[in-house]
Amino acid sequence: MNNFTYFNPTRIHFGEGQIAQLANEIPSDARILITYGGGSIKKNGVLDQVHAALAGRHFLEFGGIEANPHFETLMKAVEVVKAEGIDFILAVGGGSVIDGSKFIAAAARYQGDAWEILQTYGSKITDAVPLGTVLTLAATGSEMNNGAVITKAETQDKLFFFSPFVQPRFSILDPVTTFSLPPRQIANGVVDAFVHTLEQYSTYPVNAKVQDRIAEGLLRTLIEEGPKAQANPQDYDVRANLMWSATMALNGTLSTGVPTDWATHMIGHELTGLYGLDHAQTLAIVQTAVWKYKLAAKQAKLAQYAERVFDVRDGSQEQKALAAIEQTEAFFAAMGNPPRLSAYGLGEEVIEPVAAKLTAHGHVALGEHADITPEDVQAILRLAL
Repeated sequence: MNNFTYFNPTRIHFGEGQIAQLANEIPSDARILITYGGGSIKKNGVLDQVHAALAGRHFLEFGGIEANPHFETLMKAVEVVKAEGIDFILAVGGGSVIDGSKFIAAAARYQGDAWEILQTYGSKITDAVPLGTVLTLAATGSEMNNGAVITKAETQDKLFFFSPFVQPRFSILDPVTTFSLPPRQIANGVVDAFVHTLEQYSTYPVNAKVQDRIAEGLLRTLIEEGPKAQANPQDYDVRANLMWSATMALNGTLSTGVPTDWATHMIGHELTGLYGLDHAQTLAIVQTAVWKYKLAAKQAKLAQYAERVFDVRDGSQEQKALAAIEQTEAFFAAMGNPPRLSAYGLGEEVIEPVAAKLTAHGHVALGEHADITPEDVQAILRLAL
């Protein structure tokens, strides 16, 4: 196992009715900006619960944050924060709303051009408006980490940043808030959490038994509960297990002491930025193509994955690894996220633009061994056609 330092200061309030905890978490004299997305929280009663918990407090609202939050939209919220003296941000929504709110929090106190936050991956952030979250879509884990991904619509650039200054002070996870999600968002959430786990697992062995077993448990849970959530969206226990799985998948636990990959995410970000696919759709497209291209380097962990997650017992190590790829593709397809570019009306025309964007963004050495070049990415995408 590799050396590591682990710290996660986000307080989690998990379970039905926990939105009421907002009254205890946010200072009574705070000037609050509630951020949200398309407005579903108004229809499903979540915003009413937030209002009730904040009764007597000063708050404003900013809606319309996109599924892939746009820099241009978020800068409008930054203007509100500055003009109204906002000193606490409450993100009510899924990962995109939370990611966008992290950027708002940092940009509102950033000295200089806010685009630099993304160009420098958050390294120049020295302060941010405090924020908390009410999670309504289990997927990204943004509710318990310090990362965010933002898109500049004008230039089709999708970039990420990290900073301890935007780590949520608290997050409220009530599985009931996810009951009204449509099947596409359920599928995206499951696949997103699944690939987050795989990016920290499907590399090479370092004898990190605890991290491996946690990852394998999360993967098996997602495989078991994902289809159940689509069949019965209001099953509380299913939703609770999916919500906690997605949070655990990217709160820093799995990445401690192990090599991580993230090539699938980097390639996927460019596909989303250029062609507007859902983030999880791009992950389903790219993940197994990366494995096929790097099969020799990843064979040992893929065989372990086959044995422990899919109960594949027969065959050589390579045969087990190939079975793992086949089983994973079948799972993605069953959830509604087919693992091929052609399923989304895309073909070879995307290959060079994606590679060019990766080069422009400085992502020229991807993967756990930093040996996936933009030329390799082109080969990977051909495997995903």
